[in-house]
Amino acid sequence: MNERKLSARLERVAAQVPAGARLADIGTDHGYLLVALMNRGLISAAVAGEVALTPWRAVERSVRENDLGERIAVRLADGLAAIEPADRIDAISFCGMGGETIRDILARDRARLGGTERLILQPNGGEQPLRQWLMDNGYRILHEELLQENRFFYEIIVAEPGQPTRYSERELYFGPQLLQARDPVFVAKWRRLLRLKQQTLAGQARSSQGVAEEKLEQQVRWIAELLAAHDGSAQA
Repeated sequence: MNERKLSARLERVAAQVPAGARLADIGTDHGYLLVALMNRGLISAAVAGEVALTPWRAVERSVRENDLGERIAVRLADGLAAIEPADRIDAISFCGMGGETIRDILARDRARLGGTERLILQPNGGEQPLRQWLMDNGYRILHEELLQENRFFYEIIVAEPGQPTRYSERELYFGPQLLQARDPVFVAKWRRLLRLKQQTLAGQARSSQGVAEEKLEQQVRWIAELLAAHDGSAQA
């Protein structure tokens, strides 16, 4: 993967960026997403935010080698501190962080949000607490998708401030749109997770796990019911 050929995961993220957007990519790593979008003429301005020095230098190098220094601002900053009001950012992407980390950054830096930005989120796990934060803070989930790249499953969640929407606990866990679509990748992900969670549950000592085990049992039950319903409809 490089700024000319993105991974399948980043290509799907790129597809959710509005044409002509002023995009901030937080935790941008090498900056491949921003450089690719700018070279394709799909965004008008960009901010690359990175908290770690080594990837920040890598982003600077990618931007410099593509002669984009005047169009992509590269900033060493923590979270949304990379964004300044003059940037007029209207879309923000987070790719490859844990969902709880993304949630914590959004919660901590909420004052830096203008209130209209599209959030394009690709969490590595922790999707449920991230969806919970979006719901609790007035965001509506516009789009969800799930893809498998190599042996990993990746979820993409796109949200904007808007009409308050309430999601059930199961929708927050599985994803409201993913749960409705239930495509083959979705089914494959949850079959795999069911096996892993059942193994974990079997290995726990009931006397020492308490609430954690109860939560896991609930998840196993939800997944098993979901797959049973899917298998039943497939055989009908």
